[in-house]
Amino acid sequence: MARIAGVNVPENKHVEISLTHIFGIGRKTAQTICEELKIDYTRKVSDLSEDEVEQLRTAIGNYVVEGDLRRNISTNIKRLMDLGSYRGIRHRRKLPTRGQRTKTNARTRKGAKKPMRG
Repeated sequence: MARIAGVNVPENKHVEISLTHIFGIGRKTAQTICEELKIDYTRKVSDLSEDEVEQLRTAIGNYVVEGDLRRNISTNIKRLMDLGSYRGIRHRRKLPTRGQRTKTNARTRKGAKKPMRG
């Protein structure tokens, strides 16, 4: 397995899909990186030469990915909570932050249904 940005990237998949296993890189970013390096993103990772894998590593080094990105996100959420903004309060209460209804639905964010009392 090729190791890029601290992640073991699957070798039996296309480059475009394999790069999405790195947190912070989606399909479009993966395609953009491949186009910049003139690598056909429909090729398998196992078909890439060691030089091309090294080029991918350096290109991905220009992006904020994995641990740094996770840290940035958690810092931003913590900042909102410390400010006491509406979004921060919603995060603190583990409720949806983007205006969704909570009378029904929102089960993913709120957790499993609590048993009825009475």
